Amino acid sequence: MLNTPKSQDRPRNARLEARVSSDQKNFFLKAATLTGRTLSELVIDSTQEAAAKIVREHDVIRLSREEQVAFVSALLAPSEPGPRLKQAVQNYRQQAGR
Repeated sequence: MLNTPKSQDRPRNARLEARVSSDQKNFFLKAATLTGRTLSELVIDSTQEAAAKIVREHDVIRLSREEQVAFVSALLAPSEPGPRLKQAVQNYRQQAGR
């Protein structure tokens, strides 16, 4: 699950400012009142939700059908390690005393 910071988890010691039109502010105030929240709570909650969605969408790996098949095939039938990887394993085992 995505780890999103909650406003209750930490003290509020950072400030965020935004300039909006009077119409926008009145609209946001109306929405806040309708939901029983303060304007700050509405802005913070809405921004938190939007940011979490953006990060979640960014972190999801999307593959085409062809890419999915290639990925699964590589997992099921991995290629043999090359000489550099074999040398790295040998060096590791020597250092680790294995």
